[in-house]
Amino acid sequence: MKKLLVLVIALFFIYPAFAQDTRAVCIKINELNTAVLNGTIKRAEAAKQFKTLIQIVRGNHPMLKGDVWVFPLQGYQTNAIGGTNGNGYSDKGYNYLDGNKHTAHPAHDIFITDKNQDDMDDRTDKPVNVLAVDDGIVIACNNEWAPTCTMRGGKFIWIYHHQLDILSYYAHNRTIFVKPGDIVKQGQKIAEVGRTGLNAYKKRSPTHLHFSAFKLTHDLPVPYNPYLQLKQSKKQ
Repeated sequence: MKKLLVLVIALFFIYPAFAQDTRAVCIKINELNTAVLNGTIKRAEAAKQFKTLIQIVRGNHPMLKGDVWVFPLQGYQTNAIGGTNGNGYSDKGYNYLDGNKHTAHPAHDIFITDKNQDDMDDRTDKPVNVLAVDDGIVIACNNEWAPTCTMRGGKFIWIYHHQLDILSYYAHNRTIFVKPGDIVKQGQKIAEVGRTGLNAYKKRSPTHLHFSAFKLTHDLPVPYNPYLQLKQSKKQ
């Protein structure tokens, strides 16, 4: 019994990830993401911390086969995506570590019917639900934004999907209903579409969800074009 106790104690110190609470790790990722956005952390240090933390999250969740996605806006489908055949996507020059200063548009803007820009669907006069495209865990989010804020994403959510080892990102929401460490199921309501964010708030911008997907390359987020997955997704 004593030998077993000694082994457990040894494992605790040798492999601290086993003792890490996933929610606590996600809170750390959220804090790190905020520092990256604000430019208050050096890129090398941010990269080091992100790699360490995402490895812990990955290790705490088994890798499973990914399912066909659910379309991220309830009641909408692929024809709501801006551009022609998804050509609004452009990741050239993007780097996660640039934070709020990043360039490019590694995303698809998915527009709702909202001519008077009150965040309500003109057909139902109700908010449009933002849905998790697949099972995952919330690693970062922000539910605070004011028109005087220069942050471009506004109220946003990052989700890690252990099935495919990817991240999804949902921005410009009016309100969000999750927090770091929350386990979400495919099709679960995580937010409502809004107009938060430096450019999304302006009258010239139609109300939309800014949706991105990222692969983890050397354990850092690198954008890829998810248009095909969105086209093949299930409407809900």
